[in-house]
Formats: sequence, C-alpha cells, structure tokens
Amino acid sequence: MSLAPRLDLRQSQSLVMTPQLQQAIKLLALSNLEIEGFIAEEVERNPLLEASPAEDGDIPDREPVAEVRDERVAADELLSGAGGAAEPALDVDYATESHQQDSIADGGSGNDGALSMTGASTGGAGGEDGPDLDAFADTGLSLADHLMAQAGSVVGQDDAFIAAHLIDQIDEAGYLSVPVREIAERLGVPLARVERVLGIIHTLDPTGVGARDLAECLALQAKEADRYDPCMARLIENLDLLARGELTRLKRICQVDDEDMADMIRELRGYDPKPGCRYGGEPSQAVVPDLFVARTKTGWGIEINSATLPRVLVNRSYYTELAGGQQDKASKAWLTECLASANWLVKALDQRQRTIIKVATEIVKQQEAFFLKGVAHLRPLTLKQVADAIEMHESTVSRVTSNKYVSCARGLYELKYFFTSAIQAADGGDAVSAQAVKAAIRGLIATEGAKILSDDTLVELLNAKGFDIARRTVAKYREALGIGSSVQRRRARTLEGA
Repeated sequence: MSLAPRLDLRQSQSLVMTPQLQQAIKLLALSNLEIEGFIAEEVERNPLLEASPAEDGDIPDREPVAEVRDERVAADELLSGAGGAAEPALDVDYATESHQQDSIADGGSGNDGALSMTGASTGGAGGEDGPDLDAFADTGLSLADHLMAQAGSVVGQDDAFIAAHLIDQIDEAGYLSVPVREIAERLGVPLARVERVLGIIHTLDPTGVGARDLAECLALQAKEADRYDPCMARLIENLDLLARGELTRLKRICQVDDEDMADMIRELRGYDPKPGCRYGGEPSQAVVPDLFVARTKTGWGIEINSATLPRVLVNRSYYTELAGGQQDKASKAWLTECLASANWLVKALDQRQRTIIKVATEIVKQQEAFFLKGVAHLRPLTLKQVADAIEMHESTVSRVTSNKYVSCARGLYELKYFFTSAIQAADGGDAVSAQAVKAAIRGLIATEGAKILSDDTLVELLNAKGFDIARRTVAKYREALGIGSSVQRRRARTLEGA
C-alpha cells in the first residue's frame, strides 16, 4: 500500500437542503394561527409581499371526498425557485424521527376526546349546552399582587420584607412551598417572627392561602366559618381515613354519630382545597379550528379555515417600479432576492394547504364511520396507513397532523385524535380502535348503578360486546380516562351517601 500523497477523483450523491426547503418543511407543522404570525414577519421584512384578510367572496380550498377518490393532488412536487432550479421534495425523511402511532387518542379526555368550543362556526360539540369558556377567563390580577395589596395595610414596615418573601414563595394553588424554618434562616430573622407574619397572611383573602398542607388549608377555612370545633379538628387531622372511606373509624375518633359525621363531611366539601387558583394563571383561550368538515350532497366537504389565513400576494407593480430605477449591484441583488423569497412563500403556502387538504381527505375517508355514527365506530389508524394511501412519507403526515384541529358536526378534534391503536375483535372480525374501547368502558361505568363493576367484570362485559381485551388493558384505559378503581369508586359512593 502506497503512503505517498495523491489526488483521487470520486463521484457521490448527497441530499442538500436549502434554507427555503427547510422553512417549507417547518410550515407543515405550524397551525393556522402560527402561520399568520409567520406571514406577518415576512411581510414586515419583504416590501414586495402584501397580506390582506380573506374576503367573503373568496372561494375556499374545498375538496369533496367523493370527487377525489381517484385523484392525486400534486402536493409532493418539487419546489421551484425563482431561477427555476429544482429542489428536493418536501416529502423526505431528512432525519431519523420517532413517529407517534397512537397519538393523543390514547389519552383521557371528556366528550369522547372532543374539545368543546362554545359558538363554533361549524357544528361544534359546545352549542348552548357547552361550557362557557368566558367563565374561566383570567381576572387579570395575580395571586401575589392580590396578597401584596392586602398585606400593605396589615403588615408593619419592619415586617414588610418578610411578608413579601413569604408571598413570593406561595405557589399558584395558594400553598407555601418552602419550609418556614428555611425562610427564617435565609432572611436571618427569628423563626417566631416569620411564624407571626405568616399568621397575618393566613387572615388575607382568599381564606386558606399560605397554608403548608391541605389540612391547614381546610382548618383555616373552618375557623373562618366558625366550624373549627374539636370534632372538626380531629376529622381534618385524619383526612387519610376520610379518603379511604373508613367512616366507622372516623366516627369513633371524632366521637360523633352518623348525622354529625355527614354534616361535617358536607362542610368540608364546601371548602376550596386550592384557594390560589382563583387568581393568576394564563388566560383561557378557545381552540381555533384549522379545517372544517361537513356533509355535502356528493360526499364530504373539507375546507381550510381561511378566516385565520390572510391572503399573501406579490406586488409585481412595485417590483417593476423599483427595478426600473437606477440601482447599484447590491440593490439589484437584494431586489431579486426579495422577489424570489416572495414567490417561494406564495408557492409554499399553496402547497401547504394542498398537502393538509390531501391528508385530511384521506383521514375522512378512513374514518367516515366515525363522522356518521360516532366514536364507537372509530377505526384503528396509523400514520403509515395514511402515508401509503396518499403516497407520502410518515414524517409528512406527522407534521401535517401536528397542532391542527378539525371542526365537524360532532365537535372539535385534533387530527392526531383519529390515529389510534387496534384492539382485536373477540369474534375474529375487524379490529376496533382503542378509543372505541375507551368509550365502551366509560359507558359501562357510567351506568353501573349501585353495583360497582370490577375490572374483571368489565373484561367480561367487553368480551360480550366483541372486544378481545385483557384485564391490564382495561385498567390502563380506565386510568387514562381518569376513572378510579372499583374500590375507589365504592368509597366515593359511600362518601356521597354519608
């Protein structure tokens, strides 16, 4: 083997991503509201771009499913730059990614996983009976500000810095998150002095704020209501027994009869275990759908929500005016770059909408039974199935379905909701989705009545319905739905009857 230096000529192929192509791929994962912010930044940076709200007369990007069953939308075509140079397709897995197959559909959520939206423009699950989102709006005043405003009039100037430090250590739920001794050592003041200031904070509104644990929080509220007698004190000291439903033992400890115990439990239920949650926090915001799905005479109509997408236009007359003037070489290059960037953005946004429509169309085809009959008819579906059907890569489908919501007659759903794992049928028939099994579990428990159903009983009932499912899977889905075990439900039923 020769060790002397030499020159070799080798030929190889490599995939190079241009900045424009990288940005086009990122656009797929953005929601309509995020796209709106991105467009605003581009319009501010590029003088040749103009953005205007969608007009009422604009024709939406609607594609009925019945008319596109054999039609291929050119969503994977190569992007062309201003100079006509071909670039790689968007549908390429540029890095090893982990694609979520089961998605959010396996998580617990109410209303069969739908997000209710009051006043949805297209058949949401909210309507008149839906929750009033405005009722959860933030008051605009944080808990710390609320407490500091009160402490200024009841805490002396010498102790103001202690009160400010204590209030700063109170979490969003209203509890003191740091031990009092640690605060005293940190501030270099006697422990008794910090305890005294904390006692003043305990008198502030909301009642129970500054408590170190749940028992102290409830005790403060009981004292405020003048119900903190020795019996109530012993009940609060034994909250663990109350949680386990050991009422007989509690009555013996508190030395009360059935009527008094029931009255004390009702009193505790009226207290707020998290008094600080009334203040602060981020304002609640309604989810805005990116897509609308509606039944039409010829099939299903799928429409991009143009209300959240401004129209982007290239001002070519302004470009002609600027290009016709006297320019140096740098100005001409800058103007050419602005035009190429503007043309690319318009093409990328158009391709993004076509890709979203194409993926949503296939999802509606696969899950048509859900849109017609409900969650019990939701089919098992993976990203790969949709990707193979529309001849795209899983990474493209994953990006398209991220942070996207669809509004239909059954409510508002995330696109990831329609991807769920499969549960084999007990009779050997077609597999069913995990979400359909969860709906069945929820329905059985909701109608269990006085006889609490154990997980083993649920397995038997589900097998009778045609679901071949193991006990551990039932327990997993029950916990994902936020439903307690049979023992916990029985204890809760006992406490309700107390």
